[in-house]
Amino acid sequence: MNMRRTIAASAIALMATQTAALADPIKIAINEWTGQHLSAHIAGNLIEKLGHDVEYVTAGAVPQFAAIADGSLHFQPEAWDNNVGDIFPDAVANGDIVIVGDLGLSPLEGWLYPPYMEDACPGLPSFEALYDCAQAFATSETFPNGRLITYPADWGTRSIDVIEKLDLPLKPIAGGSEGAMIAEFNAAVAAEQPIIMMFWQPHWIHAEVDANWVEWNPSDGPCDEANQTRENACGFTLAGVKKIVSRDFGETWPDAMKLIEAMSIDNETQNNLILEVDQNGVSVEGAAAKWVAENEDIWGPWVAAAM
Repeated sequence: MNMRRTIAASAIALMATQTAALADPIKIAINEWTGQHLSAHIAGNLIEKLGHDVEYVTAGAVPQFAAIADGSLHFQPEAWDNNVGDIFPDAVANGDIVIVGDLGLSPLEGWLYPPYMEDACPGLPSFEALYDCAQAFATSETFPNGRLITYPADWGTRSIDVIEKLDLPLKPIAGGSEGAMIAEFNAAVAAEQPIIMMFWQPHWIHAEVDANWVEWNPSDGPCDEANQTRENACGFTLAGVKKIVSRDFGETWPDAMKLIEAMSIDNETQNNLILEVDQNGVSVEGAAAKWVAENEDIWGPWVAAAM
């Protein structure tokens, strides 16, 4: 009799623990750029339709992986996988982070400059031109090296590493944030001043500003960014943009897991939403809610897959 009571008590305790877990909010990582904010809030809106509470947690692009691995964050819908060092792949290999699949974006990263700089630096868009005319991008603080605006410091060191490996005469200067980088690029373009900057797409800026990309040597297969030399310089490995969750996410929230598996966002969708937020003054929350309100034909099957 005592044994039965013990088993019954254990079962009740287990059910209480599971119920408490389901009542906890799903914590979604928020990074430093608008596109990720939109992906996160669209996902959050839809997860709430399943009856779950959602909490948005500001997390750096690199530190977030440790938080997801230890379960203090649960979900990141837009993890760019080529700017994170060893933390992300190690956590995936250990099973502490689960890759759910691709988000659906077709990304490009590299060095961006305005077309008028080709007059000052003949040979562009080839990276080889920078060996001869990097001074065209110099400022008084970087002369004789050109000034290259890189990603914010906590986004990684990829541009710095490429400059060092290829011995390019450029001085990397970390951007303060996505917004600060855009403001500096736009100001330089308006005044036709020199500028070269690490950037990415999808992004609304490509629909608003005329800009070219530095071109690299072609490579067989993915660019081996870490081992390139001047002779085989391929620039930057193109990112995969992954949906990732914590180890126990699927067991704790199986319906939300199914929704996340089905969720997909493409460049056109995100570019238009980013334009609304960054240029037209719509809040991230407002833009995401409007998209959800107007596109049930797109997300309806995602939610249906979770039921």
